[in-house]
Amino acid sequence: MGRIEETFAQLKQSNHKALIPFITAGDPDMDTTEKIIATLVDAGADLIELGVPFSDPMADGPTIQAASERALAAGATLDSVLDLVERVRSFSQVPIVLMGYYNPVFCYGLERFADRAAQVGVDGLLLVDLPAEEREELHIHLKPKGVHLITLLAPTTPPDRAAQLMKQAQGFVYYVSMTGVTGTSKVDGSAIESQVVQLRAHSPVPVAVGFGITTEQDAAAIARFSDAVVVGSALVKVIQQHAKSPCLQEEVRRFVAELKQGVSRATDLQ
Repeated sequence: MGRIEETFAQLKQSNHKALIPFITAGDPDMDTTEKIIATLVDAGADLIELGVPFSDPMADGPTIQAASERALAAGATLDSVLDLVERVRSFSQVPIVLMGYYNPVFCYGLERFADRAAQVGVDGLLLVDLPAEEREELHIHLKPKGVHLITLLAPTTPPDRAAQLMKQAQGFVYYVSMTGVTGTSKVDGSAIESQVVQLRAHSPVPVAVGFGITTEQDAAAIARFSDAVVVGSALVKVIQQHAKSPCLQEEVRRFVAELKQGVSRATDLQ
């Protein structure tokens, strides 16, 4: 088993769910991002979703768009993101999933990317603009290296298509809780609970839910019926607000620890 499988297996054994915080690599700079990752792990993150900055992040709302712009302005590149993961592996084996868009990976070179990602310790890749029908040209390079290409599903995914997509799922399924972009609406757990429960019953891998989760209460509500909770824009806002403050790491720690309490409280009550 890889790091993702081991983490979910351990959580399942103890009847707990995963907290997956998202941050943008290089926001405000790579050295600070490295410290933030260490803080996330210390605060209870089970996996980390690391955003690869891109100039046209079509699935992201204003908060993460701005984070990408700041990171790119500070000199972030796909190479520097991979170098960051390599440095993280010197102090943590937390599963890391890169989230981004196909263009930077394609321009980098598919085989070259797969080799380098595996070498530095990337566990998964989530590309929101790569259609399932086009995934194989990348997957053939990732699969032998043990890097999972994460499958996305949404409330608008027809049941027959969802069934087909789940057959190719690796690591975990990312269920987008709503239509639209990140960070613009609050999640409504009651609107998606039955769909997520049904997906979990048929999915070969755990199901994580993201988009619109901003508070400890949100995390608790979603953790009741999912395997993992992904929080992005709300955390990126904390980083933005305190980027120049000596309290940055403590504010990140506090926020993530609260989210972790919500996830743990929900599962402890089951």
